Amino acid sequence: MYKLLLRPIFFSFDPEKIHHFTFSLIKFTSKIPGFKSIYRSLYVVDDSRLERKLFGLTFKNPVGLAAGFDKNAVLYNELANFGFGFIEIGTVTPKGQAGNPKKRLFRLKDDKGIINRMGFNNEGLESAIEQLKKNKGKLIIGGNIGKNTNTKPADYTADYLTCFNALHPYVDYFVLNVSCPNVGSHAKLNDKDYLEELIGAVQKANNTFEKQKPILLKIAPDLNTTQLDEIIELVKTTNLDGVIASNTSTDRSGLKASEAQLEAIGNGGLSGQPIKDKSTKVIKYLSEKSNKAFPIIGVGGIHSSKDAIEKLDAGADLIQIYTGFIYEGPSLIKAINKAILK
Repeated sequence: MYKLLLRPIFFSFDPEKIHHFTFSLIKFTSKIPGFKSIYRSLYVVDDSRLERKLFGLTFKNPVGLAAGFDKNAVLYNELANFGFGFIEIGTVTPKGQAGNPKKRLFRLKDDKGIINRMGFNNEGLESAIEQLKKNKGKLIIGGNIGKNTNTKPADYTADYLTCFNALHPYVDYFVLNVSCPNVGSHAKLNDKDYLEELIGAVQKANNTFEKQKPILLKIAPDLNTTQLDEIIELVKTTNLDGVIASNTSTDRSGLKASEAQLEAIGNGGLSGQPIKDKSTKVIKYLSEKSNKAFPIIGVGGIHSSKDAIEKLDAGADLIQIYTGFIYEGPSLIKAINKAILK
């Protein structure tokens, strides 16, 4: 129904406008008596064999929703009825910010991809906390945190700490987003020495709480083997809880979209099918080279149960979808969970 009826309608409108419309639609229908049960009967696979235990947490199933979809934590309770095992909210920054100028979200239909340069648009930390206070405890919630665009380099760590300390009571795990290509001063966030400083500061803050929360690092799919070796070493020296591989890509090679189309779109992070193999290679390298020394959440180009199994076979412990959810619809979650059971 989604791909035959809804997607053609949704895809005839501006991507960002239809995103907000879809949120309103899900919110509205979820308030109609009986609709939550309908959604759950259609999409939820409830089987204890799907459970995964990682970082001291028990995930109902290994299929999550990646950060960027529910930036402001306004829809996670409703999205829980679509069969996800966990949902990552954010990226949250200390202060609300508008992000980059519109138009900033583009579909590559022939490639089953999306290019975005949203720029961490979100309503800010306090707004996210107010929404997270409504958590009905249906599933695990991750908090993806970042810095404000206008923050000076000397204050980057302070931004992350502000988000970490305030969100700590409300999320189950944290993700340090240092690999988004759509924010300023991207270079410093990928500097190994700075990452050690940032992770150390966040871990020190974590130790001040009675119950520590897992901390993961989200990395780019465009890293070479030398850089990936540095990530493995970084995880080892800092005792980081895990890695999310991967974020969006700046690489445009091999796309069906024309040069003229890509030039008209401009810069931004590429997600979806075009980065599937690149992301899987990163997962496989990290897993094999580290000898499975740390958990990996695999994300990037999962549009089918086959794609998901590839990520898991490559060494991912959990997976996340985003662009695949937009292109394939919520039935994708059920298909993946059923394939895992097989």
